[in-house]
Amino acid sequence: MTATQTRADFSAMHERMQWYVDEEILSSCETVVLSGTEVVDHRRFGYMDIEAKQALREDAIYRMFSNTKIVTSVAAMTLFEEGKFSIDDPVSRFLPKFADMQVLKEGATSAAEVEPARSPMLIKQVLSHSSGLSYGFLEPMSVVDQAYGAAGLTLIGVNDITLEQLCDALAGLPLAYHPGAMWRYSFGTDVTARIVEVISGQRFGDFLKERIFEPLGMVDTDFHVPPEKIHRLVTMYAPKEMLQPMKGGLNKADDPANSGWAAPKAMQSGGAGLVSTVSDYLTFLKMIVNGGEWNGVRILKPETLQLMRTNQLEPGVGVKFPMWAMEGTVFGLGFALKENPGADESPAAKGEYHWGGMAGTHSWMAPIPNVTGFCLTNRMPGFWHPFSHDFKRMVYEQMA
Repeated sequence: MTATQTRADFSAMHERMQWYVDEEILSSCETVVLSGTEVVDHRRFGYMDIEAKQALREDAIYRMFSNTKIVTSVAAMTLFEEGKFSIDDPVSRFLPKFADMQVLKEGATSAAEVEPARSPMLIKQVLSHSSGLSYGFLEPMSVVDQAYGAAGLTLIGVNDITLEQLCDALAGLPLAYHPGAMWRYSFGTDVTARIVEVISGQRFGDFLKERIFEPLGMVDTDFHVPPEKIHRLVTMYAPKEMLQPMKGGLNKADDPANSGWAAPKAMQSGGAGLVSTVSDYLTFLKMIVNGGEWNGVRILKPETLQLMRTNQLEPGVGVKFPMWAMEGTVFGLGFALKENPGADESPAAKGEYHWGGMAGTHSWMAPIPNVTGFCLTNRMPGFWHPFSHDFKRMVYEQMA
């Protein structure tokens, strides 16, 4: 990947990313900066595997986790453009078991304390995580996540079931709140993937290959890594001190030699299942930044992407995790949207749209300076880690 010359000086950012590797906070890191669709900086730091001291490969394969959600959202919106659904359609139009959902009563102490949903769950709500669904792991002691756990709906447990089986199970559990009332990270994008299957009549992975991956030439993006490519899969690490993100020391969490991504799974997770490379996913990002078209291949219309970048949450509802809130952030159809940059953020971040994965792969696109940042590692957990914030801040300092 060749970077176009620019007056921006990214040397301080490079030094900071190398510091994270030197301190063994990260095993590796890869950063890409775009001005429009032109790559103006690209660097790799660290190792495929710390113990082997193998340098990070140009064609390294990463576990993308929730970056998958943007791909799934784009896939769904190709069907929206064909008139196959409206974002205001109830989910039950395509998945009838989601009709007549029950919601946990306020202050419920068990999953049996429910009341009828005041309104149906809508497609725009599963795409914006405001449907009332949960994820089963972010608040493990909550009533709703306890119910998910009892049903086997954990991030690991769902690998052995299909999207159809997942949705059938979700439809039988209570919602955490009435649809639209709050934002809660959830299996909503997996429900979206199942809707794609129902509408298209195809398995989700086949639909992605036909509509997105093959047209764009994304040859290394899939739901597993085949044997002939497994040596290119980055070793995933976890910190020895899980509650101290800036303390060095890493343990292997997933080794390519016996990786959970080495063989196809029953679950083709629209929320977290893809693996990809910098080259592949960068092509996907260029398509988005370029108004839905890249290299003569149109995936979406510009007006559809604009709709995806429009807030779908109710007034007063914002993006908030149990551990932190994303200040000034709402949610569209697959993207988090920066409405109001915080005091420590660049004013040019207004209008930024983004999302990332749990192991530290994150992309963000900023319309005002026309800049895109893409930063990757495979550290579990790595989402919203300080390294990612340092990368973004230092890019804005040079490009905004």
